[in-house]
Order: sequence, then structure tokens, then C-alpha cells
Amino acid sequence: MNQDYIKPDPWSIIEEGYNPSHVKASESLFSLGNGAMGQRANFEEDYSGPTFQGSYIGGVYYPDKTRVGWWKNGYPEYFAKVLNAPNWIGIGVEVNGETLDLNKCKKVAHFRREFNMREGWYRRSFKATLENGIGVEVEATRFMSMKHDELGAIRYSLTVDQDDVGVKVTPYLDSGITNEDTNWDDPFWKTTKVWSEGSRAFIEAHTLKTRFHTCTFMEALLTLDGKAMEYSPEYLEKETYAGHAYEVALPKGKTLTVEKYGGYTVDLNHPAKELAKAAAAVLDTAVASGFDALLEAQRRAWKEIWEMSDVAIEGDIKAQQGIRFNILHLNQTYTGRDSRLNIGPKGFTGEKYGGSTYWDTEAYCIPFYMATKDEHVARNLLEYRFNHLKKAIENAAKLGFTNGAALYPMVTMNGEECHNEWEITFEEIHRNGAIAFAIFNYYRFTGDYTYIPEMGLEVLIGIARFWHQRATFSKQKQKYVILGVTGPNEYENNVSNNWYTNYSARWCIRYCLEQLRKVKDGYPEDYQRIIGHTRLTEQETRQWEKVAEGMYFPFSEAHQVYLQQDGFLDKELIPAADLDRSERPLNQKWSWDRILRSPYIKQADTLQGFYFFEDHFTTEELERHFDFYEPFTVHESSLSPCVHSIQASKLNRLEQAYAFYLRTSRLDLDDYNREVEEGLHITSMAGTWMSIVEGFGGMRVIDDKLSFCPRIPKQWKSYSFKINFRHRILKVEVSSEGSQFYLDSNEQMSIRVNEQRVVLEPQKTVHVSSAK
Repeated sequence: MNQDYIKPDPWSIIEEGYNPSHVKASESLFSLGNGAMGQRANFEEDYSGPTFQGSYIGGVYYPDKTRVGWWKNGYPEYFAKVLNAPNWIGIGVEVNGETLDLNKCKKVAHFRREFNMREGWYRRSFKATLENGIGVEVEATRFMSMKHDELGAIRYSLTVDQDDVGVKVTPYLDSGITNEDTNWDDPFWKTTKVWSEGSRAFIEAHTLKTRFHTCTFMEALLTLDGKAMEYSPEYLEKETYAGHAYEVALPKGKTLTVEKYGGYTVDLNHPAKELAKAAAAVLDTAVASGFDALLEAQRRAWKEIWEMSDVAIEGDIKAQQGIRFNILHLNQTYTGRDSRLNIGPKGFTGEKYGGSTYWDTEAYCIPFYMATKDEHVARNLLEYRFNHLKKAIENAAKLGFTNGAALYPMVTMNGEECHNEWEITFEEIHRNGAIAFAIFNYYRFTGDYTYIPEMGLEVLIGIARFWHQRATFSKQKQKYVILGVTGPNEYENNVSNNWYTNYSARWCIRYCLEQLRKVKDGYPEDYQRIIGHTRLTEQETRQWEKVAEGMYFPFSEAHQVYLQQDGFLDKELIPAADLDRSERPLNQKWSWDRILRSPYIKQADTLQGFYFFEDHFTTEELERHFDFYEPFTVHESSLSPCVHSIQASKLNRLEQAYAFYLRTSRLDLDDYNREVEEGLHITSMAGTWMSIVEGFGGMRVIDDKLSFCPRIPKQWKSYSFKINFRHRILKVEVSSEGSQFYLDSNEQMSIRVNEQRVVLEPQKTVHVSSAK
């Protein structure tokens, strides 16, 4: 049974009613971020019930020593962990000496949370009766500034229902925090300085081992019914804590408001010795602006974001809420301003997966950022991988590969592999293919070829060298095989000839050879630089060609499908629909041994290849493979439903496509995997966008032009989205009657709709009837 307490609303995420069992899930769902930092939606006041305190800073991590019962050569020494950072949101509240704690109150009424997605703010309100009988009413509004990405702001208002009540509010900073996700319970932070200056407080701390230096800061201003209060606080300072206690005699019906500004300065952006100075400058800006002006700037920033990235759906509120929720969190997680940062699977909403970079970025996220931002944002993500090429070569060398072969990590913060599980670290090598595909995809969409001669070709050479060395010539088959791998379907480990891996390997080699020829002809200086640096020879490239030409692909003549791996037909092929519902999800109900022997597919595997390389196959081939593999797919990865939705749309199976879309768009809102309290599935959210734009919208780039094959589920009246294609903004609207295309550009543009050429004129709308 999926959760259903989030109220349907087109522009807000709303929870009504206090339920302690929902607190941790809601802390994830209402998480805030601005690309540089973020936090779970923890209460500002004390809370003694089950909670997952979490604040995070982009790029700050700790190398948590790997914990395994055995050790193998080449095993990663650590798992990089995004760190639970010092907490700046805390505001302790005491009423006549009793602590406000919803877990201990006699009664909690009118509890409501709202995340206004249109404007980028989060608000929580409630009425509570404390054990001493005093009633309090609280409203707290919070946001992470998109304009000033080192700043967050809180407005916390309190009223009481009795006269002569003594209220003590204590805004504070706390660096005595720990990670939920830790291997050895090591301390990750060392606090070096705690101090206050007037209404401001600061804590300087650095991470152990990695020594990222940070300054956490706050300033709190008090008003009574809107009038400033000139109270001098009592300073409460401990080794890892700085609090400012204000005691107020609060009359009945009067409102005490704390406006608190806080955040982090980090030595990634400032000299370590000047972090406090930089923090003070952030607070100067905040106080000079004031909460209302900062909130208005937040509204403007989000208006600009939504202007380009919104997907509007008419006639289906849950579907509408789902896609906007996904787009919100993608923009909260990554803005593209800093090429040192990337997109973790949990973003700023939790600690699972280490908060690090996976192949998800290249496989799922880049299309969203290319189309809704501009090419520079996507290029920064590719530059991130180029900057890690040296580490990728080192990663491959640890496993015995030579001559500049590069194996990009499955999980990383700085380019080093840091995944804890051998079947992923050593075997899920298909991630190399996703990175090469992203280079191809970037050029295909943006038309910007400069990345390849400047950076990308060296990445492609390292990847091609890896695939050449990783393949083995089988005398029995007289083909090149790739042994001992895990494909995207992590419910099969240590298999041979995973079709997706083999196909990706061949494609990578051929694509690299093609780009070598292109750069040699068009960018001779870059070519000579790259050849000199990599020492690539024609003899080596001929060996690559031999591997590509001789690659083995398992195929079933009986089923007329490529096999996911050599032994797939040896399994007992019982469709997932025939499993008892009590046995799902398998990863929580079955032993790993049983899963590995089963035919069940965690996520798109062979079908992932048909998604990436769809122009290599006919629609009939896709249909055969979809019909064969989808019945065994249990979609226990967040990355699975979106790919299946896109393919079902292409096959014109709109009911199935819609079901998959709803699952991917509301994966967290409805907690399909029963794990949302651990954090959100950020990277799969980009797949939600793809399932509309590439799925229902049928958007592709074919022969250097945008192409659409629009379809619409029967549950919708219409839907619309925008695409930034090579600095031209195209708005697409689809209904059952047909499609409309509006070109916001100064020059004409030719597209294809339902395989027919359509010429768009600047600032004009073209109507195209539905395909028959």
C-alpha cells in the first residue's frame, strides 16, 4: 500500500494533520536546496520523536573507510560520504519553562505543511497544547535563497492563548552532528572555533581527512507584532554549540517573530582564513535586504526557472503535481553554476548512496539540463568527467589495465572509485558507455562540437582503450566476449556477455574512431596535441576495430531477441505478475541468492540499450524485446519506469506508458519503494521529464533537426513544455486535436512532426493535426 497523505495540488506539496509516522518521510519530501547546499525539512524547534536530521553542503565529503569482511586487490579504500553538516536552522522554544516538542504535547491541531513549488518556499503551521496547558500557535516559513546560494532564511512566529506567559526562544547553531550513514561511527567533523558577535553567531569547523573548512553562521532578529525588539541575548556557548537565548513576556494574542538568517561559507569558494569575513558579508546582505525582499527575490528566481522548465498538464492534478515536484528538486539540486559539483542520487535530501556522482548523471540527467537550461550547464557536467580523467586512468590501473585505459567510477566525489560492493565496483563497467554516450548526446542536441577536440576525445580514447583490454577473444565462439560483469540489472551479478555492456563497448570504440577521424580533419592542432599526449598509434586503433567487429552478442533464435546475458534462458521464466504481492519488493523479501537465480530484472537492461541506441533497431525489434523483457522487470530501481514509459509511448501503448509515467513521477510522493524517509530519488526525476518530452512528446534529434511524434494519454486534456534547442526556445502544446509549436527566436526553424517537415517562423504558432 503506497502512502497517500500528500494532498493533490498543481503547484504545492501539502500535508495536513500531524502524524508522527509521517515525520521522516515528510522531512524528505519537503527538503530544500539551492544547488550549493540543502537540508531536510526538520522542525526548527526541538523534536524528540523519530527524525532524520540532515543538512548538506555541495562538494563537501568524507572518505569513510570501507567496511567489508574481506579485502581484494583493487578494492576501493573508502566510500565518499556526503556529510551531515552543522545545523543552522534550530530555534529552541520554551513556554513557561516547558520545551515545545510536538512529540510531547497534549494535543496538536491544524498541523499543515506546504511547499509552494511556484515560488520556492516551505511553510509549516500548527496549534499545540503543551503539557502545562498553554496553547501555542506557530507558523514557520523557510527557503534556501536561489539568488544568494550561501544563505537560507527562516521566519518563525509564535502566539500563546494565555496572558503573562514567559517565552524563551533560542536560535542556535550546532556542529555536534553525526551521519546516519557511517561505516565505523568515526567523527567526520572537528569544530575549531565557536563565537558570537551581537546578534550573530559563528562556528568554524573542518572535515577530518579531507579538511574542507567551513563557517556556519546565523543572525536572529526579533519582532513583537511587527515591531523590532531590542533584546540583548544570553550567549550560550559550548564546544560545538552557539545559542542566543531571548526571554520575552508574551501577552495573549501578540505574535513573537524570529527572523533567522543562516548558511555556510566554504573554502571551496573563499580562502580558509576569510570564511568568517565572507559569512559576515552574507549576513550584511541578508539584514540589509530583509526577509520580505529576500522572499520576493526567491519568487522572481523561481519564476524565471519555471518559465523555461515547467511542464503543464491539464486534466490530471496528480500527474501535474508529480512532474512539478520532480522539476523542483532537480533545480534545487543542481544549477550548473559550478563544474566541480554534480548530481547525487539523493541530492540534498539524505545520505544514502553517499551523495556522490553515479552514471545516472550522464544517462538520465543531462537531457533535462540541456533542454531546460542551456549548453553551458550540460557542458559543465561533461567537464566534470574530463577533469576526472586522470583518476579514471588510475582506477583502471588498480584493476590491471594499462596504456591509459580509463574506467570511470561507479560512485565518486573526486574521480576515485569509492563504491562499497565488489559486484558494482569491479563489474558494473557499463558506466563507461554512459559517459561516452553523453558526449555523443551533447553534440547531437546542442550542435556544439568544441567539447570533443578540447576535452571529450581524450575521454573517448581512455574509454576505448578500456573496452579493448576488457574484451577477451573466445576461441570457442571465435568472437570477442566480455566476462564477469553486472549490467544495469543489478539482480544478475558476475554474468558473461551482458548484451547491453557488449553493445555499449562496440559502440564506444566505433564512436571514438569516428571522432578521431573528424578531429584529424577539422581540428589538426588539437589532434596532434591529443595524439602526442595519449601516444595513440594506428596499430592500436586497428586492434580496437578488430574487437568492435568481432564482438559477440547472445541471441535467441527461438525468441528472436538478444539475450540479456549468456545464461538468461536457463532461468525459470515466470512473469513478475505471477508472483504473490506479499513477496514484493524482492529486495526486501527475498535472499540475494534467490534473486540472482531468478529472471527478475531490477531495471531496464537490454531495453536500456534499445533506449540509447534506438535508431539502430526497428520498431518491430523494439516491440519484440519489450514484450519479452518487460514482464520480468520488477522496477525496483527508480531508474526503470521512465525508460519503459518512453518505449511504451513509442509503441503507442499509451495506457502502459501512462502507468509507468505516474509511477516515476510520484515515486517519492507516493513512496512506491517504501523508503522515501531515506531521501528522494533525484536522478530518476530527470527520467520523469524524459518520459513526457521524449515519451509522450516523442522528441528526438534526427538528422540534426528536432523531431516530434506527439501522443497524449486519455487522462489528460493537454500538456505543454519548452525546449531550448541551440539558443532557440520552442514551446510545444499537445492535445487530442493536435499539436502547437511556438518559436521564440529571431530566425526560422525547420522541425519534423509525425515524420513531416514543418517550418516555424519567429514568434508565430503553427498548428499540426494529430497523426492518424
